[in-house]
Amino acid sequence: MAKIKTKFVCQECGYESAKWMGKCPGCNNWNSFVEETSITGKQSRHTFSGVTTAGSKPEKITSIASQKEPRITTNLKELNRVLGGGVVPGSLVLIGGDPGIGKSTLLLQVSSQLAEKNLPVLYISGEESPKQTKLRADRLGVSSDLLYVLSETNLLSITHHIEQLKPSLVIIDSIQTIYREEVTSAPGSVSQVRECTSELMRIAKTSGIPIFIVGHVTKEGAIAGPRLLEHMVDTVLYFEGERHHTYRILRGVKNRFGSTNEMGIFEMKEEGLREVLNPSEIFLEERSEGSAGSTVVASMEGTRPVLVEIQALISPSSFGNPRRMATGIDHNRVSLLMAVLEKRVGLMLQNQDAYIKVAGGVKLDEPAIDLATAISIASSFRDIPTRPDDIFIGEVGLTGEIRRVSRIEQRVQEAAKLGFKRVICPENNLDGWTYPKGIQVIGVKSIQEALNIGVPR
Repeated sequence: MAKIKTKFVCQECGYESAKWMGKCPGCNNWNSFVEETSITGKQSRHTFSGVTTAGSKPEKITSIASQKEPRITTNLKELNRVLGGGVVPGSLVLIGGDPGIGKSTLLLQVSSQLAEKNLPVLYISGEESPKQTKLRADRLGVSSDLLYVLSETNLLSITHHIEQLKPSLVIIDSIQTIYREEVTSAPGSVSQVRECTSELMRIAKTSGIPIFIVGHVTKEGAIAGPRLLEHMVDTVLYFEGERHHTYRILRGVKNRFGSTNEMGIFEMKEEGLREVLNPSEIFLEERSEGSAGSTVVASMEGTRPVLVEIQALISPSSFGNPRRMATGIDHNRVSLLMAVLEKRVGLMLQNQDAYIKVAGGVKLDEPAIDLATAISIASSFRDIPTRPDDIFIGEVGLTGEIRRVSRIEQRVQEAAKLGFKRVICPENNLDGWTYPKGIQVIGVKSIQEALNIGVPR
């Protein structure tokens, strides 16, 4: 017989406790425990179909037939790239992002494109009424008889409509508004999010219907709810960008059907999102040549090389502790590179304020941007501009050495395509490949050698 039990659950990490605690021992957050009532014992669960795994048996991996997953392609090539080639039937995709960044706009455009291919799509909104969704659809020019809109938050009712309609794609906007009647906690709680996502995963796998779910994000930028949510789904996408800029970045951090760390770039227009096929030109079109502290780096975002401008401003500090600010680059990495420049090169930066920025609102986190960041800092400190046709690629070690990076061929080819004449890169990356015509590739071993070439006195 089912029993009712009271417990306290952390709303940040999902840690459960029999009593209330001020500080969560799992994630160290304060005042995050909320009382929830759970039902233990046998419960009746609604099933989507008669599929059962009771008769499954272990199989030899050599006897399992290999087959390529069929994919549903959209008209947005950038989205197809991030997903690994298209939407896989039966997959569960989680997409998160800041409020107002364009998640609903992107998914409504995708729904319209698939509906135009005679594929029925069910768009379920728990936050907006059908009339509100219709207003957005009119603004985007979305109109199709195969696009169905449902305003519902009850998971049982949503399951019933999926059974009746049997769509080719289901979109849930958002998972924090969906609730299951058997779970007594409020919608958006850890228990509700976990149970509803588990049920949606079972529906996707047993019916072969791909499901997109929208997830809210916390103030730190992570998807709200338990970390288990990202482990349960097949693909996790983050929709990034600044609300005051028109460019949006769709980044894949997990993908069971393709490569991770892929990036798709869109531009927000009045009529919706428009994909940017050559982002390097966009990020460099407003670059001011002849300015000290500006360098260009070829960064790899998944399988795509992207040329981005890194800007640095070094100015004397009027305080005892100089300021270190970074936008688009890890703050600790900037402090490390300044320490290397001071110790190995002799630049007196300990009394200088440093402001580092990646132009265009892009976030870079790979080691190959170290050399370009260090060169931009030295260029601003010496007030000597770098050559406008130079590209800097390389990882900087603590002893001042320049270490090899991956995919150097693709980086140099992208630089040559956009008209750059010189590439300063690690010397260990020079062997085993052919340089493109019209570009000079210079190998360096140390940060001092790179400065002598890029920022000569």
